[in-house]
Amino acid sequence: MRSWKERVTHTVLFEAGGLVMVTPLASWLTGHGLGEIGMLAVGLASAAMLWNLIWNRLFDVWVPTRRRSLVQRMAQAFGFELGLLIMTLPAVAWWLGIGIIEAFWLDLGFMLFFLAYAMVFNTMFDHVMRRRLARGECG
Repeated sequence: MRSWKERVTHTVLFEAGGLVMVTPLASWLTGHGLGEIGMLAVGLASAAMLWNLIWNRLFDVWVPTRRRSLVQRMAQAFGFELGLLIMTLPAVAWWLGIGIIEAFWLDLGFMLFFLAYAMVFNTMFDHVMRRRLARGECG
């Protein structure tokens, strides 16, 4: 349903917006320096971008429409965040020098933030793309 150009645009915009919001918040909440959290965030964003391309391609196959219900949006966002949490938890614990349980709670907090962010972002992105398609601006 989406071209690779659209997928890459979606992924880069999503991750850039997330980094801008979450890096200062994570630094403040954890007491770790902005540079340390920033490097971790860039690493996690890189992993998330790859996972985003894979997950959203799979989701498009399972739910091939831009007009998704709230339940479908929730499934899309939750599946992405859960997969990312499982993949990145050990790296977060190691990088911050914290235990796996502490890393889990930190990651869970950000997962909840990104669930809401993903639902809003994906809905807005699809709305903009539907309008552009209707006007013949992209294909």
